[in-house]
Amino acid sequence: ANSPPDFDLRPCDYHDLARQNKSGLRFAELCPTRHYARKNIGYLLAARAGAPLILETDDDNFPHPEFWGARRMQSSAAVLRSAGWVNVYRYFTAANIWPRGLPLDAIHQPPPKLTPSSEDVACPIQQGLADGNPDVDAIYRITLPLPQTFRRNINVALGSGSWCPFNSQNTAWWPEAYPLLYLPAHCSFRVTDIWRSFVAQRIAWENDWHILFHGPDVTHERNPHDLLRDFADEIPGYLQNRAICEALTHLELQRGADRVPDNLGTCYEALVRGGWLPDAELELLDLWLEDLR
Repeated sequence: ANSPPDFDLRPCDYHDLARQNKSGLRFAELCPTRHYARKNIGYLLAARAGAPLILETDDDNFPHPEFWGARRMQSSAAVLRSAGWVNVYRYFTAANIWPRGLPLDAIHQPPPKLTPSSEDVACPIQQGLADGNPDVDAIYRITLPLPQTFRRNINVALGSGSWCPFNSQNTAWWPEAYPLLYLPAHCSFRVTDIWRSFVAQRIAWENDWHILFHGPDVTHERNPHDLLRDFADEIPGYLQNRAICEALTHLELQRGADRVPDNLGTCYEALVRGGWLPDAELELLDLWLEDLR
């Protein structure tokens, strides 16, 4: 909504607010404007166009050459299962740094040791790290040093029972996981992609999918932010992320890629029951799934 009326970024297919509302997507009519969750419309448009891969990034990321290379859903990685909360960043650096969304009482918890061997596992969601100004929370930005750089020669895949938040800033998604792209709209933009990541991880476990974290293939030069405002917007995550994942862990979900939409509804119903999201989120989710079908 803030783009100038003559905005042009050829050869990209740009959809301003008017074009979004004429897209035929019911979700576009109901989703709040001036909210990060409007990205959902872009995901739906890409899926409708038959995209074999959705690679989401930010306007303040500068790609490295390898960013444009081929990507494989079946990836070789060091695998962690049943590890609880894992600060994945610590496998890529010795610095005291953690990803946005990691519970604060887990930031000093040493990560489990990785075995020297690697496995070839299905990873339909893959998070790339970012050098420079990586995705950390406001507490880190206010108190600890930046920029930071990360190792590039390692892949880590989290399987069932291993939690680590991932973001929407440098993430690849394969069609099997497209329903899990859904960003909730009735929460702050500083937690929407983090809560999405928890739902996606929980549903991935039912299909033996893994969340892959790989070395940086972008450098992030962050747009200006009000760090105290970011801190205020992140408070629901600081206080509730552990409880949200605990609730998700105990859900009974169904196996199979065709059951992912039903599982998505089950997870968001649990977030509404827990008081973390309002009932209105379920109406948006229904429209998302309808449009995706």
